[in-house]
Amino acid sequence: MTLRIENHKLVGDQVSHRDTPNRGGAMSPSYLVLHYTAGRSLESSVESLCTRKPQGNASAHIVLGRDGRIVQLAPFNIVTWHAGVSQWAGLVGLNSHSIGVEMDNAGLLKRIGSQYQAWFGKAYPEDEVLLAAHRNGGPVSPWHTYSEVQIERAIELADLLVEHYGLKDVLGHEDIAPGRKSDPGPAFPLAALKSRVLGREDDSPPRYVVTASSLNIRKGPDTSFEPVAAALRKGTEVFLLEARDRWSLVEIVSNAEVEGWVSNSFIAAVAASRAAPASPLAAAGAGEPASSRSTRSAAEAPAEKKARQAKKHRRAKDA
Repeated sequence: MTLRIENHKLVGDQVSHRDTPNRGGAMSPSYLVLHYTAGRSLESSVESLCTRKPQGNASAHIVLGRDGRIVQLAPFNIVTWHAGVSQWAGLVGLNSHSIGVEMDNAGLLKRIGSQYQAWFGKAYPEDEVLLAAHRNGGPVSPWHTYSEVQIERAIELADLLVEHYGLKDVLGHEDIAPGRKSDPGPAFPLAALKSRVLGREDDSPPRYVVTASSLNIRKGPDTSFEPVAAALRKGTEVFLLEARDRWSLVEIVSNAEVEGWVSNSFIAAVAASRAAPASPLAAAGAGEPASSRSTRSAAEAPAEKKARQAKKHRRAKDA
């Protein structure tokens, strides 16, 4: 399936167009934001995003089906209403700075008896369900999985959009509205997509060193997540895989099988590293001492594991 962009419109196999009235003015996009529809089907989501209501109107540039079909609802240089209250990298209101892609997926499910059901009542078989904790926190929950065709199509689309518009990053709605939004969720390999689209084969992750006497390395970016291994000792070197404002995802240099989240307050860049900053990001708030222990366990999603492995080795892997 080959895609191309002509006059801010997508052209290619299994691509169709429908204009949404829910749109703003012109823009020059800097980011790509991925969502799940939490809807019944591609068709129902397109209909909803193209309907003008008294209030609560939403839209996106693209709706991506589970079979790889794509429906474009607005040109890529026009504002759509997919991000809502959001912020990223000093920008407030990502609608005016990003291209929005909605993927047909039921999202977070509920266990009712022996079934996994969406909010609209449809039940999904176990082979379409992933039990995982969200990377932003919360309990282990059932999530609707994405199809392989859908994931590959998302990668193809993201690659084209990033190259054509020189986009700075590919984000999830969960990144720009944490706590309020959870899409595309742990069932989507966002880190693997970013690695393939933004990564470079000659890149090597920056090295950091543990500065605390001992430091917990956890399954998620919060003290509520349990440790993945013994506490790291002072002087342990780690590769920085993903940085956030208070926590970073790292891999132990001497043991590539161990990766997890650590507090930014207790790691510092190795002087010889090509990494520029002295800390992953400006650390806000108190750090986490090694004596702190989690009270909640979180099962790691296989898709997330694969995604992080792809990111840390800077090569794409099959999602």
